[in-house]
Amino acid sequence: MRTTTLAPTDGIYEPTLDYAHGIEVCEVSRFVFVAGTMGLDPSGKPGADLGSQLTLIWANVARILAEADMTVENVVRVTSYLTDPAQATANGAARVAALGDRVVPTTAIVVQTLSPDWLVEVEVIAAG
Repeated sequence: MRTTTLAPTDGIYEPTLDYAHGIEVCEVSRFVFVAGTMGLDPSGKPGADLGSQLTLIWANVARILAEADMTVENVVRVTSYLTDPAQATANGAARVAALGDRVVPTTAIVVQTLSPDWLVEVEVIAAG
């Protein structure tokens, strides 16, 4: 798989350093679409706070991708569903920690989750 970050600077606002406007994915043979994943432990219990839920989310994403013989290096898109706009900074930091220096298109939306104990959900698209 070959990717090219799309970050035009003429005629469009500049993205921050932790996301890209787009990513072109070439020479890909398969995709994995990860459903909205919550910060739940293996027993289904949510983490006690936002930080622990974000840690669990990215561990869960990594586990799901491993099932397809992929890693977070294969992630090409992230959508986060936050329950409060104040969660945006911590959510972004968790994404950057999980993806390292990889910059991918991201979107964060404020929503009401199905359970009040779920503070954030994250879905990803991976390619390989």
